[in-house]
Amino acid sequence: MHITRRDALKASALGLAATVTTSANAHAEAKVNPNFKITKGRIRQSVMGWCFKPMPGLELAKHCKAIGLEAMEGVSEKDYSAIRKMGLKISLVSGGHGFKKGPCVAANREFVIENLKKGIDLAAKIGTKSVITFTGMRGKGLSDAAGSKNCVDAWKAVMSYAEKKKINLVLEHLNTRDDSHPMKGHPGYFGEDVDHCVELIRKVDSPSMKLLFDVYHVQIMNGDVIRRIGQYKNLIGHYHTAGNPGRAELDDTQEINYPAVMRAIVATGYKDFVAQEFIPTWKDPVAALRHAAQVCDV
Repeated sequence: MHITRRDALKASALGLAATVTTSANAHAEAKVNPNFKITKGRIRQSVMGWCFKPMPGLELAKHCKAIGLEAMEGVSEKDYSAIRKMGLKISLVSGGHGFKKGPCVAANREFVIENLKKGIDLAAKIGTKSVITFTGMRGKGLSDAAGSKNCVDAWKAVMSYAEKKKINLVLEHLNTRDDSHPMKGHPGYFGEDVDHCVELIRKVDSPSMKLLFDVYHVQIMNGDVIRRIGQYKNLIGHYHTAGNPGRAELDDTQEINYPAVMRAIVATGYKDFVAQEFIPTWKDPVAALRHAAQVCDV
């Protein structure tokens, strides 16, 4: 096989980058205080369980309790009771329709409405404030105008139900740029522009329709994170975190200044949950979670 000088240089650069990143990760992991526990608590921290699989949900819950996190989400419903008995809350409930089959496609309308109502019932039953919803993937030939109308019409159809139960629907904006991993980016997702998502929320015109502001996704697609936090503070009902690029730890290998972001969130008067939703790359995922909790305990 013939290898050009350009190929050799590219391979060398990639190898060097991987080595530098691995070294930086190891350095950051080594500096984590194994006894750290959240003390300030101005950010009410939660964790997204799917990121830490294959660790069982109840094992992760024990670590959350030890670190001082208040809640969990993205864990099996069968574990809810045990998690709550441990003194942790469930910070977010699934809307049931997933990020692929959403209301932007008119044919999904009844499926979405039915599943959102089930999610609302579950949230009300266990004392959780928020149910996640998504726009779904853009159908072939779907215009922005049609997709937007379909979303707004479907959400409006469940808002009186949500308001009656005192539950928020939180719409998550997702990035379409990263195609390296099925959970790092979502090419084809209709709600890829956070400003457009805000427009949809405003058109629904309900105090129970909110934005799930995922710092990772917003940074990739729109940027200007701190200004947008201030701009949309009255519409934000939930936050997610992750380092960019790569949806990894909140360490110094990524570009988002999380302490500054957390201070901006505190400044808005936000009182609900911020969930850690990064995919651990460190040797010890619990150390990674403890580190993220420390970074965000501003």
